[in-house]
Amino acid sequence: VARITFEFLGPVPLAPLEADAWVHRPGRRFQLVEGELRDGGRSIVRARAVRLRRGEVALPSGALADHGLPCEGPDGAVPSPFPGAREGEGFHRTGMDIRFAGGTDYGTGPALAWFRLAVPLVAGEEPTGLQRVVAAADFGNGVSHVLEFDRHLFVNTDLTVHLHREAVGPWVLLDARTVVDPAGVGLATSRLFDERGALGVSAQSLFVDAR
Repeated sequence: VARITFEFLGPVPLAPLEADAWVHRPGRRFQLVEGELRDGGRSIVRARAVRLRRGEVALPSGALADHGLPCEGPDGAVPSPFPGAREGEGFHRTGMDIRFAGGTDYGTGPALAWFRLAVPLVAGEEPTGLQRVVAAADFGNGVSHVLEFDRHLFVNTDLTVHLHREAVGPWVLLDARTVVDPAGVGLATSRLFDERGALGVSAQSLFVDAR
């Protein structure tokens, strides 16, 4: 998967959901795959992914991605539970192990944060690299917020992830930052890494409003 986009059409409940996926455009080199989550027959998330055939290509050194990390690895980062109430279930509280790096934290502004799934996406199955990356990328607007949680909403209406290679290992790093406009629109962007180096980028459109 080289690119995947999610459109969030409504709140996703902590409840059983219907899931479908299908190949929209088959092909040997390029495929377009789509999926949908439904709650009681109502569509709440739609996804579209571009799949590219993998192969072996001899590249000059200057064309290779920069594999350096912008901060320390997860072992040197600081574990950081989600701020506020600790009660109740929620993906941000119980589904993810979060560690801040580079001297950043849950305060406002850009952030460097490592993410590791605390539970598998599907019970009894080892998460794939794509699952780990997408789960982490959805946190970009939360860890790099520029507005206070208790005074503003900044909800992402979509998520797009571009990858130039597959993720390896349990940890994914976000180098995230958010910008907002007085018109009530924002954009959160993140550079994505695993412990080996750069993976790609992600972006989230934000609806911004006062609570």
